Amino acid sequence: MVMKYRQLGKSGLLVSELCLGTMSFGGQGYWEKIGGLDQAAAQRLVDIALDAGVNFFDTADVYSYGQSEEILGKALKGKRDKVVLATKVRGRMSPEINDVGLSRRHIIQSCENSLRRLGTDWIDLYIVHSFDFLTPLEETLSALDDLVHQGKVRYLGCSNFFAWQLMKALALSEKHHWEKFVSLQAHYSLVSRDVEYELVPLCEDQGLGLTPWSPLAAGFLTGKYPRGGKGPANARRSKEEQNFIQLDEDRAYAILDVVQRIARERGVTPAQVSLNYLLRKPAVSSVIIGATKPEQLQDNLKTVEWMLTDEAMRALDEVSALPRLYPKWMLEFTRLDRTDPKMLL
Repeated sequence: MVMKYRQLGKSGLLVSELCLGTMSFGGQGYWEKIGGLDQAAAQRLVDIALDAGVNFFDTADVYSYGQSEEILGKALKGKRDKVVLATKVRGRMSPEINDVGLSRRHIIQSCENSLRRLGTDWIDLYIVHSFDFLTPLEETLSALDDLVHQGKVRYLGCSNFFAWQLMKALALSEKHHWEKFVSLQAHYSLVSRDVEYELVPLCEDQGLGLTPWSPLAAGFLTGKYPRGGKGPANARRSKEEQNFIQLDEDRAYAILDVVQRIARERGVTPAQVSLNYLLRKPAVSSVIIGATKPEQLQDNLKTVEWMLTDEAMRALDEVSALPRLYPKWMLEFTRLDRTDPKMLL
């Protein structure tokens, strides 16, 4: 297996095409049902990823309320200089009224806590986990800029933003000479291509690296959830409280049919087809994969060993195509008059 590396946006940072997400590490509260992996089980996954050439690891302070960071930090002990470590801030960490959000207070305190739990002096990529409608963007961005200049954070990223929110943040950072976001972590898969309306064009235009989360739609694209039936009892989509990724089932199963056909023809798994599809998209820097079992991770890692044909990409693009919402259809029509002098005359 030969892992490839890509530039994270237009930063100087190179990251592996696949990133190991660690939401399954730890098991406190809500997160117990996600994976509940202890240190030994997590160490096994981290070692498999490292051996395969993965240098990009993603966690968040809110995952099991710090347990994921602690477990990942211990698993990477002695290897810290060899990896790109990402964590996130915004989620509620306690009942204390201000222990949530993107205020200067919460960001600075959360960064200190994450550094301690991870057992490191710096965070390579510090990601704001979602937009905070209460805190002014200027307060958030200036606090993040301070962390970079203090050497506690190397690069900044965001997640779960509207396109207008992200563009506003980039404009404010440029205006005030603050460090800019270099990446966007967004929900993106064959059955959830909504980011292609606004966010993907924005990333391409502004040079942000896109790192898709839930690229298998919480396991749906593995094919383990049959039509009209239930998947494995311990699988995430089989647990109602974990099934927050909503799908149009008729459309999703039509997409899965094509995925499974291509997988059979190629002699690979549906999961590999679905991950490979995202790796062919030009805005994508790295795809975040998660696992609870070594065999799941080992299968996903094989995605980098081959590439979908153009014909297969066209088939997948066609079956998963998005509705042409306004103003897309209008702009596609009116752009023709830039190249055809007879258009609209």
